[in-house]
Formats: sequence, structure tokens, C-alpha cells
Amino acid sequence: MKMITSAQQLHQWLNLAGKSDFLAPLLLRLFLAPVFLSAGFTKIAAFESTVEWFGNAEWGLGLPLPWLMAFLATAVELVGGFLLLFGLATRYITIPLMITMLVAIFSVHWDNGWFAIAPSNPDTSMAQPLAAIGIPAAENSLANSAEVGVRLNEARDILYEYGDYERLTDKGNIVILNNGIEFAATYFIMLLSLFFTGAGRLVSVDYWIVCWLNRSQHSEDSMQTAEQPASGLACD
Repeated sequence: MKMITSAQQLHQWLNLAGKSDFLAPLLLRLFLAPVFLSAGFTKIAAFESTVEWFGNAEWGLGLPLPWLMAFLATAVELVGGFLLLFGLATRYITIPLMITMLVAIFSVHWDNGWFAIAPSNPDTSMAQPLAAIGIPAAENSLANSAEVGVRLNEARDILYEYGDYERLTDKGNIVILNNGIEFAATYFIMLLSLFFTGAGRLVSVDYWIVCWLNRSQHSEDSMQTAEQPASGLACD
């Protein structure tokens, strides 16, 4: 019985976290906004090259109407980044942003597997448990990790012999970019969460717009029924 009471008290304490439920969507927005703004500004700074990459089938995406597609992708990222930052029209903008992520996943990253940065040690790879149960893609990932490790060791040997290895790596280790779906899929999941939850309370423009609309509607209903408007109307 004492254990049940303690569990109930713990549950009540955990429920208090609901008062800070706005923090999760806020942090998602603050994480995603600079990602999309950076991507959009990068595209617009070299827009001609972006158009070429969208249209070229040999070394790019090979998409039809490359100028239009590049313009739409750039506009969605820039506008979406600012809207996420301020929490305005959040659910609406997540839709084109999620579509952008799906296009990136299937047209750019899919053939490269999951990892954005290739693991170089099969023994510590996240693919290890999946390979243990016989999933072919995970087994291929472990084989790729072994090859990545060999090539990184060769690169380190070259740098040790012909370069200043300590200076070249004092800002970070040498890695091989795999360019898999990891980042795009993660951003998609974050956007999907915002699609369902919205921008969150208190620190989003959406929240205060809803507050204003609710108060306006309440005032109209009160006038029609000759009732005095209530103060402190909830905006959830």
C-alpha cells in the first residue's frame, strides 16, 4: 500500500511538468529554425549552382523544372525557418517542410543508407544489433564500416607522414561523410511532432493569436446572450 501511495505521489509530481509543456515545441523550433534558414540562405547565395544541381541528371538530382524546384525549396526553407522561429502558422509550414525532407531523403540520401557520418568501427556501430538478427542492410553497413576504418587509417598515416596531424585535427577528428538519411529523417520526425503539437504555449505567435481569437469570440457570445465577459479566459 505504501508503494502505491509513493507511486501516486511521484505521478502527481510528474504531472507538474505539464505546466512547462511549452518547452518541448519551443526547443524543437529553436533547433530547426537555424537549420532551415542556413540551408535556404546557402541555396540563395549560389542560386545558379543550386538550379544546376537540381536539374543535372549526371551529378545532381535530375529533377524537372529545376529553376522552379530550386525556387520552391529555397522559399520553403527561408519562410519556414522564420515562421518556426517565431511560432507563426507552425502546423501549416511543417507540411511543405516535411515534403522537402521526404524529397531530400528519397532523391539525395536514400542510396547512402542511414548514417550521415560513416561509422569506422563495426564493433561499436549502431547497426550491430540489427546485423545480429540478420538484417541485410545492417550487415552491409558493418562491412562498410570496416572499409571506412581501413581508409581512415590510411588517411591518418599519410597526414602523419606528410602533414602536421595535430594541427589538422585539433578542431575535430577526420571522418568520412556518408550522406545518409539520418539528419533528414531526424528533421522530419521533429517537424511531425510540431505538426501534431503546434508551436506551444506562451512563447509563440500562434498561441497569442488563439488567445485573441478566443477572447473576441467570447465577447461576441457574451454580447449576444447579454452576459458579462469573464476575465482570465484560458487560451489553451
